[in-house]
Amino acid sequence: MRWQRWNRRAKLWLWAITLIGVVAALPLGASRMAMEQSSDRVEYVFDYRDIVEVAELQPKPREFVEDKLEGLKSAGITTMAVYESSLKELKQAGRLVYYNKDEAALLQGILPDRNANYTYVLFSGPEEEEQLAPILREAYERMGVGIRSWSYEGRGGLVLEESTTAAALKTLDFDPMALQAVSEAGFHILPRFSDRVVPYDSVRTAAQLERLKAYGITRVLFDGEKAKGASDQGESGSLDSFGQLLEQYELGLTAIENLKKPQQGIHKLAYITDYNVVRVYSLSPEDSLAMTGAGIEDRFLLAAKDRNIRMFFLNTTTKGNQDLGLLEHSIDKLATIMGGEAGVIASLEKEGFPAGIAEPFQAEKHAWEKPLRGIVALGAIAMITLLIGAFVPAVTIPVFLLGLAGSAGLYVLNSSMLEQGLALGVAVSGPTLALIWVMNRIYSRTLGERRMVGGEEWSVGSAEVDKRKAWVFPQVSAGRRLGTAVAWFIVATLMTWTAIPLVFGLLNNITYSLVLEQFRGVSVLHLAPLFLVAVYVVLYEGGDGRGVMGRALKLLREPVRVAWLVIALAVGAVGFYYLSRTGNAGEVSSIELLIRGWLESTFGVRPRFKEFMLGHPPLLLGLFLAIRYRAAWVLIIVGALGQLTMVSTFTHIHTPLYISIVRTLLGLGAGLIIGLILIGGWLVLEGVYRKWLAPAIRKYSA
Repeated sequence: MRWQRWNRRAKLWLWAITLIGVVAALPLGASRMAMEQSSDRVEYVFDYRDIVEVAELQPKPREFVEDKLEGLKSAGITTMAVYESSLKELKQAGRLVYYNKDEAALLQGILPDRNANYTYVLFSGPEEEEQLAPILREAYERMGVGIRSWSYEGRGGLVLEESTTAAALKTLDFDPMALQAVSEAGFHILPRFSDRVVPYDSVRTAAQLERLKAYGITRVLFDGEKAKGASDQGESGSLDSFGQLLEQYELGLTAIENLKKPQQGIHKLAYITDYNVVRVYSLSPEDSLAMTGAGIEDRFLLAAKDRNIRMFFLNTTTKGNQDLGLLEHSIDKLATIMGGEAGVIASLEKEGFPAGIAEPFQAEKHAWEKPLRGIVALGAIAMITLLIGAFVPAVTIPVFLLGLAGSAGLYVLNSSMLEQGLALGVAVSGPTLALIWVMNRIYSRTLGERRMVGGEEWSVGSAEVDKRKAWVFPQVSAGRRLGTAVAWFIVATLMTWTAIPLVFGLLNNITYSLVLEQFRGVSVLHLAPLFLVAVYVVLYEGGDGRGVMGRALKLLREPVRVAWLVIALAVGAVGFYYLSRTGNAGEVSSIELLIRGWLESTFGVRPRFKEFMLGHPPLLLGLFLAIRYRAAWVLIIVGALGQLTMVSTFTHIHTPLYISIVRTLLGLGAGLIIGLILIGGWLVLEGVYRKWLAPAIRKYSA
């Protein structure tokens, strides 16, 4: 008995610790909001390689490239992305041509040498030879390929002693003529480095960066699955070397949005460069052809406002149109959509995102943040302990002590894992505790005498009650039920909200804002509260004298009915659809997209559909009905969706904090209105039933 009293008293202290953690998280949130307001310029980047590839299929490629560069510059495009080159790309750009042994022999009017499967390169002119010959010599000699001079009819060239297939696979240095052309056209340059030049050579890389710095570059973007230097990090510390060079030349990084996994090595480079990182959203070539201007504008505005994207990367491609007999591309379309007074660039500028060279968010590190985060972690441990104690009250104190010890150990081993684990635990605990509190209020109101719909009285715990499930609770006036339901809804929401500061306080790190690290356990967050609330409703009702184990055993002894299987399949299908919609890759219906668009245009911030349509209204209706109808408790389980979604909104750390706050408040307000409408509809139906249907049923039965 004494141990039980201690555990009950401990809950008060745990709630006090939780609230202290909530208060400690607020300055961390303010610091994050200041960081999110430190960068607003948006950079628009076009893929120069794409322009060259499209130009290759045009009647006059060089004039085409010059014309399109001029048009894109006039439209407001600020930057061109330039890649490390290759033989194929130099050929597409008109810098050179290359032949295999048979083609070279035919060109010279001789028989091919069957013992020499070489590649024969001819430059387009003296300037191309002067600028590109040293690049080819350096690259192929470094890779152990024999190379010698060659000429044909006065044009200089080279012989590469390997097949054209192998020679075309080699990655070369940046095309200096392309860099010059882009710079003279007035564009900023975004170089795209790969990690295909191995082994990593710090001297060569430093020379590259020095040449590129002369063109005014401010950051680099990686091409492929790896950051430059990632392959040789284990052997030579190449990532450390490249990171130091970036620091030396004051260059930042660019992180690509929506990759399945971050490019290998970018985390370490971000750390070395003190998180001088800008996130880029890429418009695919297919989308550039298919999407409308309004669609692109909506997507870019949402990315800039809701995901803190500060760079947009535009791609193009060619598409054959057999009906018109034309090769179509999207360069002119994109120039029209992006430019002008009603274009995408102007629209984003009106929303507070002027065009320019993107800058990283400035995350100031204050000495007081670390101790505050420790207090937040303590509050998170307390809240998780409260959740466990709600199901197993006797272990409250030991669980809290074990949580403290385990967290201390995990902090030493992997502090990031501790933050993410506690954030997930808190995100699950907040909404679950809120609805457990609600169910306890309902239990306290409804335990005792209950009556059957037919009017026959039954007492809780009697044998007949176990056999009959269609019972309701004593009549309570609609006004009283509504007031109680709204009050319980508000208190439950406030309890859920205690988890929100703990979540963003635990994940208050620039790495989460840059999506270098992410909140883990999205599926767990979207299922665990629903499951735990359902368990509490089924097993923790009390009042029947059986206890939790007794109710569980009784449930297991129940015969399996076909209706149960049908319901289980339906629940499984709904659950699968529900999970398919979680996360950034979730699928949504066309109706929901229409509603989203209207909400975005009306309020500027789109509340979450799951929250204001599928979560809050069922919960409010369930609270209203649960005081009278036991079957309505299932609506409270469904209503957990709205509570957990409020917390889930704040796990998207890349979304500005003020956007998440506005989104949650809008969703809450809309959900309350819809819930009240549902309650009004129920009262109308209930009145119709009592006045007309019930007498008719009794008359028919008689």
